[in-house]
Amino acid sequence: MNDRMCVGVLCHPTYGGSGVVASELAISMARMGHEVHLFSHEVPPRLARSSGPVEMHVARGVPYPLFTSTPHDLAVTSKVLEIHRQRGFDILHAHYALPHAVSAFLAREASRSYTEHPPPKVITTLHGTDITLVGNDPAYAPLTEHVLRASDAITAVSHDLAARTKEAFCQSALSCPVEVVPNFVDINAFAPSSEPRRSVPTFVHVSNFRSVKRVPWLVRAFALAAKGTNAQLVLVGDGPDQPEARRVANEGGVQEQVTFLGERDILPSLLAPMTAFCLTSREESFGLSALEAMSCGTPVISTDVGGVSEVVEDGVSGILCAADDLEGYARAMRGVIDDRERAEEMGLAARERAVGTFAREAVIPRYEALYRRVLGKHP
Repeated sequence: MNDRMCVGVLCHPTYGGSGVVASELAISMARMGHEVHLFSHEVPPRLARSSGPVEMHVARGVPYPLFTSTPHDLAVTSKVLEIHRQRGFDILHAHYALPHAVSAFLAREASRSYTEHPPPKVITTLHGTDITLVGNDPAYAPLTEHVLRASDAITAVSHDLAARTKEAFCQSALSCPVEVVPNFVDINAFAPSSEPRRSVPTFVHVSNFRSVKRVPWLVRAFALAAKGTNAQLVLVGDGPDQPEARRVANEGGVQEQVTFLGERDILPSLLAPMTAFCLTSREESFGLSALEAMSCGTPVISTDVGGVSEVVEDGVSGILCAADDLEGYARAMRGVIDDRERAEEMGLAARERAVGTFAREAVIPRYEALYRRVLGKHP
């Protein structure tokens, strides 16, 4: 039996968790000798700067006056079907139930009469909002339930998300148990810097500036914490809440202490020199950017939501605060400003946590084993 698998990965081309994890997984599997194809309507940033042997397929929908938006999902489905006809996928791995698992199943069903290759197995990895916000919405819930029923395997990035999936779609509606496979980090790429940290206390936040990330809320907390200090806040990313965040910075009198860097890939050079990484989400199934900061030896201050507590150990590798306690979050930030030694201790523990539990080398084999199990190549 040939041990080399042909895998198609479907994902969003984002700087966020799902796009990063899907890209890094594809690169790792390809370097392990498998044939890996990645499908999206743009090249994901992590794949763009990789030299890994992944075959990238950009599938963009065609604009047409009849459409209110460009149907990229249909273009991705069509491209998956085309490449399956040529190569014969063993596995289609969809990151996000909607739309990518739907695209995978459409391609699989079409392939039954379109190609001589047997239909591929479909694995759906849940990342969070595909269940907690979008997938559970009445407009999409029946379709989400269908792909969960039809999947050959389902994974979730945290125990919290697995539990919420079972709560939203009872276990009897699922095709199989939800297996927890956490996000992972390249501990060699995301490593502590040999250079000293910034002498000025500096916090960093990375997100897409959607309302669920609560960037204006973070700026309010920083304005309280930074009173009478020269502390800095660096905001990486862009999105709908950026104008509001700028307005809050101006109102709080900290506009000169808050830097908006715009959208860019997360690099260790953005994380390692910082005093602490700030996560203020109202919903967060895992928090990959926080894990990357931890791997760089930077402690995390986060709201205690979703699966974050599975990553950040409160009082050890970071500080967890109640989601609605603005003043409590500000106190945590101020504590880091005033006690840099404690921040350094938490940073060391954060690095140890990342290396010991979430290293890429520990997690990728779990996905490979899952692929083989689904294909019946392992007992």
